[in-house]
Amino acid sequence: MIGKNARLIAATCLLALAVPAYAGSVNKSVKIEPGTTADGASSVNGSVTVGEGATVTGDVETVNGTIRVRSTAIVEDVSTVNGSVKIADNVQADSLSTVNGSVSVGAGSSIRRNMEAVNGRLSVESGATIGGSVENVNGEVDIDGASITKDITTVNGDIQLENGAHVMGDIVVKKPGGWGWNNKKRKPKITLGRNARVDGTIVAEREVEIFMHETAELGGVSGKASMEDVVRFSGNKP
Repeated sequence: MIGKNARLIAATCLLALAVPAYAGSVNKSVKIEPGTTADGASSVNGSVTVGEGATVTGDVETVNGTIRVRSTAIVEDVSTVNGSVKIADNVQADSLSTVNGSVSVGAGSSIRRNMEAVNGRLSVESGATIGGSVENVNGEVDIDGASITKDITTVNGDIQLENGAHVMGDIVVKKPGGWGWNNKKRKPKITLGRNARVDGTIVAEREVEIFMHETAELGGVSGKASMEDVVRFSGNKP
């Protein structure tokens, strides 16, 4: 993931040298009007907003700024370097990524591939589907009644599955590498809430805390933890 984001930084920084012919800007924000169609949308030092019901057939990207995609819009790859990605309800997108910032997906939205950040919170609301993996290094991962087709991967983040959230792959907590990441000694907390389901296993490459509601389902635990380490609970919170 770090390699992919390094390429993202390099690619998006090229926008400063050549702004494309479609809706693009260097030092101001860009807006695609509701219900319209555009080939793409980009900025370097500004936010990008895709209006309600709009269709963007190219990439939506910026370097320093937040990207907002309003409800029922259709977009392709959405990426920023320093800023958040905010996806409203019932949006269709190919992929979502940032380096420093949060990524949020509204109810009923469909993301065909991956959702990722390096330093930032990841959240997915009820009825949404992520067709690939959900990945970050630092930041919470909150899946509320949504479906993740592949894995959830983090290094230092807490992971919470709520209200029947479904992960079809594994939950992987990676061992901190040699990059000087913070919180190496802190144990990430994984909570499987009411009716949550993980088809695969929790793969703990480092020590973790695992809490599991009595109605939740889990395929197993491996690595530096086992099913014996799982703390069961029956209320709304452990």
